[in-house]
Amino acid sequence: MLFIVSWSISPENRNRAIERFLKTGGAPPQGVTMKGRWHAVGGSSGFGIAEASDVVPVQQWVLQWNDLMNMEVHAALTDEQMAPLLAGVGGQ
Repeated sequence: MLFIVSWSISPENRNRAIERFLKTGGAPPQGVTMKGRWHAVGGSSGFGIAEASDVVPVQQWVLQWNDLMNMEVHAALTDEQMAPLLAGVGGQ
């Protein structure tokens, strides 16, 4: 299952978040594969795409970071997964 993980860092937590990221690389726990991560230019926010077969390690990852930043996680579908669902509602 794919997940969109977005975050924003408040100014007061910026330096601690940078320090933790440089120390850990922001690596997710075992059971979560990072597909890609993008950081906003000039800002303290970004998003990543992660894959996991279980939501528990995704939550563990969030708990490793949400003391320093706001994080949102949303389940995601690919175009190939979404197309049949859209075809099912077409013309209604």
